[in-house]
Amino acid sequence: MGDGSNAKPPAIALMGPTGSGKTELAINLALEFGCEIISVDSAMVYRGMNIGTAKPAMQERRGVPHYLIDIANPIEPFSVGQFRKLAIKQMISITQNGKIPLLAGGTMLYFNALLRGIAKLPTADQNIRAEIDQEAKKKGWQGMHCVLAEIDPVSASRIHPNDPQRIQRALEVYRICRKTLTELQAQSRQADLPFTVHRMVIAPADRSALHIKIANRFKAMLDRGLVDEVSSLYGRGDLHERLPSVRSVGYRQVWAYLNGECDWETMVERAVIATRQLAKRQYTWLRKESPVWWEDAFSEKLMGRAITYLNSAVSTD
Repeated sequence: MGDGSNAKPPAIALMGPTGSGKTELAINLALEFGCEIISVDSAMVYRGMNIGTAKPAMQERRGVPHYLIDIANPIEPFSVGQFRKLAIKQMISITQNGKIPLLAGGTMLYFNALLRGIAKLPTADQNIRAEIDQEAKKKGWQGMHCVLAEIDPVSASRIHPNDPQRIQRALEVYRICRKTLTELQAQSRQADLPFTVHRMVIAPADRSALHIKIANRFKAMLDRGLVDEVSSLYGRGDLHERLPSVRSVGYRQVWAYLNGECDWETMVERAVIATRQLAKRQYTWLRKESPVWWEDAFSEKLMGRAITYLNSAVSTD
């Protein structure tokens, strides 16, 4: 690391589509470089959601500290702003302890907020939200997503049609100030991140190989008891399908199965398709990231090349 008094301390951002092996690589790199891991995953923040999020068990972590896991009740919405605040606080703490923060995960919205800041947006307007909810009852949330696509195609491209909370917020922002979420985010950013972040992407070069792994992984989750895990959440009585936690890929489909909306085969098919669609959106976002180190997630030389890159990158800080 550099000797300049104004030099920013290093941090590592390990990004990739779901199922690409980020957790294992992150732990191996943490052991190699003295890192502590901050999860960048919008589902791992929730307690009681372990199997479907592929949350690493304590033995898998091999003594490497992990942060921003199991910090929220599934009934609580966990915002992008909360993530950014907690992540930066933890990054500073890790650095002060002489370690390197390693941020690993696949929630690109979180990475975007961390690396580029969050726009200053208007506070919620309950009347406008009520109007949007009334429209959604007539058009459906996919119809409202089409309305958003006409107003703000950039936001619509990154917000899933089955994400009513974010669709509502994007439309609400536009109706309050007559500027799109995209425009506001471009105009108003928070202060730069006080770290030099080395961005690393692992993504399978063969997309079909990832599709096979996604299908096999979901079936393995079912074998490990995913339905029982979701059933415990379902049986609490205070959760519902519009909550961000329940809308998580895999959980949403099993929830619908438990609710009698589909049979087992349909549930499995929908979950696998939804996970593939998530991976596709992650690929789209990752291709826009620059500059980054990019490697085939399934390469036998992955670990060696990652070590070579970080030896060079971190030593120049």
